[in-house]
Amino acid sequence: MLLILFLFVFMLAIFVGFEIIAKVPQKLHTPLMSGANAISGITIVGALTCAHADYGFLAQALGFIAIVTATVNVFGGFVVTDRMLAMFGGKKRRK
Repeated sequence: MLLILFLFVFMLAIFVGFEIIAKVPQKLHTPLMSGANAISGITIVGALTCAHADYGFLAQALGFIAIVTATVNVFGGFVVTDRMLAMFGGKKRRK
């Protein structure tokens, strides 16, 4: 029963997230996503806690996977932000 509830909440989150992102204008999409990717730093802290604690092998493995994917997400967010700011920086900033 609990699994069905979790799946329902997950599907509802997917639907609501898609509807919200679809309504964002194109010019605002990149800055908003860059900021959202930077928030993944919070995920890194939680994943480090999970990977370090003595919760068993499965929790540590999932914690490690969460650390890797959240780090890639944060790095990608900053790369996108840097490229976006380079478009507005003029000829001096572009390489």
